[in-house]
Amino acid sequence: MAKKSRGINAAKKLQARRSNSQELNKWFVKKKYGLREKADPLEGASQGSAIVVEKLQLEAKQPNSAMRKCVRVQLIKNGKQVTAFLPGDGATKLVDEHDEVMIERIGGKMGRAKGDIPGVRWQVIKVNDQSLHALRTGKLEKARK
Repeated sequence: MAKKSRGINAAKKLQARRSNSQELNKWFVKKKYGLREKADPLEGASQGSAIVVEKLQLEAKQPNSAMRKCVRVQLIKNGKQVTAFLPGDGATKLVDEHDEVMIERIGGKMGRAKGDIPGVRWQVIKVNDQSLHALRTGKLEKARK
């Protein structure tokens, strides 16, 4: 491994060395070029409203064998399609196609998918402006739209 330059005229060489070593760090590169914002369908927002396109079931990763209930939604703000997880027991019965839902990030480590659901980074929190949790527990009845 090369030693650091020393001496009176070493500043330029030290700056180049620092720059090169920063470019090898993937977190630095992601931040510098704004790659997270470019890949983010919600464009920096924490939540977004969307229309349900279809309901689907995804197979969980090994060693689990469950079918995770999800919906494919189209964002209202930019038309992008993402897959969102339906949390809780019986949530799939409360969501129909063409319903308006509110989605948010699941919050897995470093922006990746959480748990055993491959590629799903979003979850549904509201259906037709009513809390999915309140609908599931029976505190609210689903509104007609």
